[in-house]
Amino acid sequence: MTSSSDRSPAVDVQAPKSYEIRTYGCQMNVHDSERLAGLLEDAGYVRSPEGADGEADVVVFNTCAVRENADNRLYGNLGHLAPKKAQRPGMQIAVGGCLAQKDRDTIVKRAPWVDVVFGTHNIGKLPVLLERARVQEEAQVEIAESLEAFPSTLPTRRESAYAAWVSISVGCNNTCTFCIVPALRGKEKDRRPGDILAEVEALVAEGVSEITLLGQNVNAYGSDIGDREAFSKLLRACGKVEGLERVRFTSPHPRDFTDDVIAAMAETPNAMPQLHMPLQSGSDTVLKAMRRSYRQERYLGIIEKVRDAIPHAAITTDIIVGFPGETEEDFEQTLHVVREARFAQAFTFQYSKRPGTPAAEMDGQIPKEVVQARYERLVALQEEISWDENKKQVGRTLELMVAEGEGRKDGATHRLSGRAPDNRLVHFTKPDEEVRPGDVVTVEVTYAAPHHLLAEGPVLAVRRTRAGDAWEKRNAAEATKPAGVLLGLPTVGVPEPLPVASGGGCGRD
Repeated sequence: MTSSSDRSPAVDVQAPKSYEIRTYGCQMNVHDSERLAGLLEDAGYVRSPEGADGEADVVVFNTCAVRENADNRLYGNLGHLAPKKAQRPGMQIAVGGCLAQKDRDTIVKRAPWVDVVFGTHNIGKLPVLLERARVQEEAQVEIAESLEAFPSTLPTRRESAYAAWVSISVGCNNTCTFCIVPALRGKEKDRRPGDILAEVEALVAEGVSEITLLGQNVNAYGSDIGDREAFSKLLRACGKVEGLERVRFTSPHPRDFTDDVIAAMAETPNAMPQLHMPLQSGSDTVLKAMRRSYRQERYLGIIEKVRDAIPHAAITTDIIVGFPGETEEDFEQTLHVVREARFAQAFTFQYSKRPGTPAAEMDGQIPKEVVQARYERLVALQEEISWDENKKQVGRTLELMVAEGEGRKDGATHRLSGRAPDNRLVHFTKPDEEVRPGDVVTVEVTYAAPHHLLAEGPVLAVRRTRAGDAWEKRNAAEATKPAGVLLGLPTVGVPEPLPVASGGGCGRD
């Protein structure tokens, strides 16, 4: 007879499986992870608590292939999970995103404990691939060569109740020599304007008050249908959506940044006075080697036009230091543009080889110590400019949208944090009345640091918003959700077909 102590513990077959998603890379990956979360929750999984660190039943890596050491980072993390998986029968690991699209079967060869590998074009297949791997007890590798369905047709678990990404296009037709994205995300495909606006209106109806239009080259939108002004028309249409308070977009390309877009930004009340305009280099020689289809004069001309039309606009940028062949004179040209443009902030990167890109094979690779020294000079200059530009904000009265989790020291300082219309981060004194993320406060800026502003006086006004209501409703629902509630078992077999993506790639140099 078997004693009770020898028996296996009872298994709660109704307990839902938990999931954890680890995201690397750009805003596209962040938004894709929101979709992956939506798909998994639609299939019956529940989100693992913060800090679970690989204790979930399903761990998904949404990868980036931009960095030189991206694969080392992935395989290191996969190796960390291998013993945990060995100790927990039924645990599954999935790898998706750009590195999965690039490496395909290599991932399972190097990490045979991975259950599912999927690409950038078929993220909607994740739940069925997980189920297939479980039933067949072998790894499932499925990489689509082209987009199966526009990702915005998929379920989405938004990270924010008050601000949301809205994808207007996917893919890229540029051929920048340092970038592998076009090879991994494919040719550019645009959504129909009506579909985009329908999503915006639905989000606003749920309480969202700020949206960011998202595309690899967001302002190239519409060029495949012969309408060079489609993006500016879309901005203006967003301005007519009642209840939508803030509209942003990222990332534009200088080549396609036309005067009608500047006019739309200036004339649309809810288009925010903020622009992220990647520079990459201030040298015409380096820009040509990068296959960036603009030159210094064109770039600075755009900045001047934006400032003329929107005087308080905050302009940010991306810069790569140490691109192959970059001379000291070339680098000085970058410093010149930084001084002229006076960016509110610059995201600066030391060039590193991206496997699979033309630049990785170029002559004239710059020694690490030279790149480091140039990088430090650039950062020091930009820090000085950022601080000077922030000091100009002192004394201004600003409306802030209260943010969640952006002030790491807010608890200790008894402050809250919010974003100004130009997207500057402002820490402000916590008022006596309740203020929720998504609500709007009016403050006066009293102090400037290089990367944030302070409003140390009393809050001048508080406006409770539908976005704050949405945040409160979501948090209440999360707090009262019983542990172990089954949301629905993963579907076995082929799912219902998703709508076909609309639009096509648009030709660009």
